[in-house]
Amino acid sequence: MVRHGETDWSQTRLHTGRSDIELNSAGEAQARALADRLPLADVVAIWCSPLSRAMESARLAGLVVDRVEPDLIEWDYGQADGRTTAEIREEHPGWTIWDDANLVAETVTDVGARADKVIARAMGQEELDGTVALVSHAHLLRVLAARWLGLPAVAGRHLTLDAAGWGRLGWERETPVIECWNPPAA
Repeated sequence: MVRHGETDWSQTRLHTGRSDIELNSAGEAQARALADRLPLADVVAIWCSPLSRAMESARLAGLVVDRVEPDLIEWDYGQADGRTTAEIREEHPGWTIWDDANLVAETVTDVGARADKVIARAMGQEELDGTVALVSHAHLLRVLAARWLGLPAVAGRHLTLDAAGWGRLGWERETPVIECWNPPAA
């Protein structure tokens, strides 16, 4: 799982959901640096969100996208899109994306259902003998990791994923595990 590089919005902590914000120069450099950091030896397919920041991150990292996967698109933040948590809390004290569905167009449970579909599709690829790499967005990937572990989608709140951060989900025998999560840049 790979998160896209930095955008001007993510750099300033604006919620960036379905708005198609491009990478900034730092994000482009982060994406290029991924080319030497990602463990791709057993990757047989690369799926990507349709948003340009994810597609460009994949391209700059040298990843050839096999499938544009609509369910990898970021959380639909609705009225929270383009705003910081601090700004929202001025009107709605204590608000979090994880607990308050009043401003968002998609609940955390809805995002979890999309993540479940991606996992089921990747697991159902019997013709693929190897790993499916996913290029997407912070909150979606956090929810996907929680669902991989069999946890409720809201448990994604306990995982952070930096711009151009990545993680590897796998197995310990028959138990789903997180093998690596958000390793620091070299």
